[in-house]
Amino acid sequence: MKYRQTDSPPVAAAKASFSTSTAYRIERDPRLPSQRKAPRGRRRPDPLSEVFETEIVPILKAAPGLRPVAVFKEMLRRHPDLGSGIRRTLERRIRAWRAIHGEEQQVIFRQTHEPGQLGLSDFTDMGELGVTIAGVPLDHRLCHFRLAYCGFEHAHVVLGGESFVALAEGLQNALWSLGGAPREHRTDSLSAAFCNLDRDARDDLTQRYEALCAHYGMRPSRNNRGVAHENGSIEGPHGHLKRAIADALLLRGTVDFDDLATYRGFIDEIVSRRNARNAKRIDSERMVLQELPDRRTSDYEEVIVRVTSSGGFTLRKVFYTVPSRLIGHRLRVRLYDDRLDVFVGGTHLVTLPRGRPHPNGKYDQVVDYRHVIHSLRRKPMALLNLVYRDRLFPRDAYRKTFDRLRERLPDKKACRIMVDLLALAHERGCETELAGQLTADLEAGRLPDLNRLGAHFAPDPANLPNVVVQLVPLATYKCLIGTAETGGAA
Repeated sequence: MKYRQTDSPPVAAAKASFSTSTAYRIERDPRLPSQRKAPRGRRRPDPLSEVFETEIVPILKAAPGLRPVAVFKEMLRRHPDLGSGIRRTLERRIRAWRAIHGEEQQVIFRQTHEPGQLGLSDFTDMGELGVTIAGVPLDHRLCHFRLAYCGFEHAHVVLGGESFVALAEGLQNALWSLGGAPREHRTDSLSAAFCNLDRDARDDLTQRYEALCAHYGMRPSRNNRGVAHENGSIEGPHGHLKRAIADALLLRGTVDFDDLATYRGFIDEIVSRRNARNAKRIDSERMVLQELPDRRTSDYEEVIVRVTSSGGFTLRKVFYTVPSRLIGHRLRVRLYDDRLDVFVGGTHLVTLPRGRPHPNGKYDQVVDYRHVIHSLRRKPMALLNLVYRDRLFPRDAYRKTFDRLRERLPDKKACRIMVDLLALAHERGCETELAGQLTADLEAGRLPDLNRLGAHFAPDPANLPNVVVQLVPLATYKCLIGTAETGGAA
């Protein structure tokens, strides 16, 4: 075009190195070839021309949140002759219509986080990973804590639901692992921390959660109810952490762990590796965190229970056995997420694993055979129809042995032998070893022999050796007295 301003089309074309015919064509129409191309028209009739404006648009206006697939099914119901091939056409047409005539959508405002300002906690369910402990499925969650600025994470395995006890324990473990506390702690609308009442934010906080945050100098807050993306700094990392755990389980080759402590160590190792990637940012934020108090605050609930004549107490739909000497006593129980600490007054007596009721609401039992074996030896037939009989057996080998005894022996004799086996395991401290012997008997198809097993786990406390002690004559001590007097005179 520069040459054409001063020269004729042939001269300008020669200077621009293209043909004269091209020069005259540009003279007639200066548009590019792509601009001169006519828009492609429809290649087939519009299948929605008769229904879109008259039927579909009124539906979209009346129900703005309706999915396109629902509109598609409704149109097929009204007009079967449309055919299933119009689905993509309908979805594109609805999307285009909503872009012009649809409702305004909610805007997400990205936030800038300051170091030391915000920490977030939330629970995430881990059931989909299929983790088992000694072959038993583990129904659990993770109490996940994260700092919004540096990305520090901490995950605590929770065996129950979303409770204040689980939140308090997980949060405090995270803060003491971090070495400081942020100025604000946020959760979603957890039933553990909030009453879910329609009041202002201050009244909505439960007293225990408020006291927990106050102990660490944190201001409690929460996102708006039902708006999960406001907690995005923890909701998104939920998925990343769970995928990392799933990958680690695949690399490990099994989802089964020997005990809960091993699984918790496995989770801690994964979280530690994730934190190592953000070590510099974590160290920089640690410098501006609030100092921790001198000690932790309580992360348990305290309940008073009474021990019944059944040798135990019921708490939260779970029956727990305790030593029978406590029958009739009132006990103070500290209820943690995974255990119960039992006190008489200020004296700690025993720690029990925490049980959970069945999903259908049925009661469960946590039974230690050592608590009742002395009474059971006096009443062995009580074992036959005992309510918590299956929970009484410490290992599966004992239960299978009792089933075998009942198959081959009268109930009275079977109960007597089984009770004696439990007593042997308790008195000789050989629960694991005896289970191995019982398993061998089951595989060999024979019944357990009490005499043989008693001899195998000797010595018998009833047959102690006869020890003879020879007393020294008292006259022997006179020489010592004389030596002491001589030393005093000197």
